[in-house]
Amino acid sequence: MASPKSAISPTRSEDYPEWYQQVIRGADLAETSAVRGCMVIKPWGYALWENMQRGLDRMFKDTGHQNAYFPLFIPMSFLEKEAQHVEGFAKECAVVTHHRLEPDGQGGLRPAGPLEEPLIVRPTSETIIGATYAKWVQSYRDLPILINQWANVVRWEMRTRLFLRTAEFLWQEGHTVHATAEEAMEETKRMLDVYTDFAENHMAMPVIRGEKTAGERFPGAVTTLSIEAMMQDRKALQAGTSHFLGQNFSRAQEIKFQDQNGQVEYAWTTSWGVSTRLIGALIMSHSDDDGLVLPPRLAPTQLMLMPIYRDDAQRTEVLAYCKRLRQQLADQSYAGEPIRIDIDDRDMRGGEKKWYHVKRGVPLRIEVGPKDLANHAAFVSRRDTGESRSMPVEELVSQVGQILADIQKHLFEKALKMRTENTVDIASISEFRDYFQPDDEQGRSTGGGFARCWFASEEAVKPILDELKVTIRCIPLDAPGGTGTCFATGQPTTSQAIFAKAY
Repeated sequence: MASPKSAISPTRSEDYPEWYQQVIRGADLAETSAVRGCMVIKPWGYALWENMQRGLDRMFKDTGHQNAYFPLFIPMSFLEKEAQHVEGFAKECAVVTHHRLEPDGQGGLRPAGPLEEPLIVRPTSETIIGATYAKWVQSYRDLPILINQWANVVRWEMRTRLFLRTAEFLWQEGHTVHATAEEAMEETKRMLDVYTDFAENHMAMPVIRGEKTAGERFPGAVTTLSIEAMMQDRKALQAGTSHFLGQNFSRAQEIKFQDQNGQVEYAWTTSWGVSTRLIGALIMSHSDDDGLVLPPRLAPTQLMLMPIYRDDAQRTEVLAYCKRLRQQLADQSYAGEPIRIDIDDRDMRGGEKKWYHVKRGVPLRIEVGPKDLANHAAFVSRRDTGESRSMPVEELVSQVGQILADIQKHLFEKALKMRTENTVDIASISEFRDYFQPDDEQGRSTGGGFARCWFASEEAVKPILDELKVTIRCIPLDAPGGTGTCFATGQPTTSQAIFAKAY
């Protein structure tokens, strides 16, 4: 049962991992399925993903990309061609070895026979898409290829958590081919910028843009860039990655072209992606002890009109008023789009209805009763701050777009303030150990946040990172440069990174 002080129990401070699960349940976003490690994304959660997808898809197309679709199944030999890649994904692969089913003579079914070659259920598509590109690319005139696909992938995770880590999840993966390394690297950076724009301006989630160290790179990549966000428990979450693959995959998949001088060259490729993990990031960036809190740009419903009445006569009048108000508000716009508004006229008690939408994170709730009709007003409540007040209808209609913009801005500023207050510079191993205290017996983090540290090498800091379950998140792209002293060894170094415990 929820405690008297909050709609979600336990609270964030009491048990953050369980709070996260209860927010998902309270908002009716998703649930576990009959298939181990997989989830059912429910309508409110899927509407949230559709809004993410719609915003990102527009940004991809604005940067010259097109959508296509490639097979779910990948021949095992394709992965074997790129040794580092298969090594990085081997333990996560689901493998199809047999085809067709036939009666087993005992009322059950059995596979009819083995496949000639095992098929991998898509963990990522570099190899299958690369094999296709090898057929498409003959000349420099065929380049660049700029393609994205929206798909599902399977990674056989043993320890799962809704949205953050499941055996199957939804994502987009961009795969591009270029004539030069410079063009490919420019594409890698461009897509990181797109992800940054989306995270900060749509999700209201501040991120750090950076390069992964060699030990954290995507298998087979030359360079991996990422955006890293801080969740409210001060852990990091990798929210998106963009990879410069060099010629590694083009050599393995024989993606070659004749250049302007008639010379045959291997192409340069990239890949980049984000997934439904972004929904988990959104939950943990903004939600509170009353449930989900959504930024208006992504909320499936931005305004919920809630009629209040005592009898049928009042119901008729209030509903008619609400429908007129809905039309007036729907005619307004926010962020260049019509406002998404709905009326909740279910036969429920007012308090029950209110908490239903609080837990689902609707940015604005608008209650309308007989007194509001008489005053030509409405009672408006903000989900982000809890502020409520009566507003004349004319004022509400004229200001609704600005109110939504204020909510979006407030959520970003609040998350940025939290990150700033929990980011420190650490210069010694004792400080580092004090800051990143070991997890408690339940595996919950008992300290830390983001630490900016100079470090000599991954090998030099690995023992303390393993001890405290801390990782190097990224080397920030906007790092000031210069030299410093490694916190672990005392050696001079030019490398500075963000360290954190992470999801």
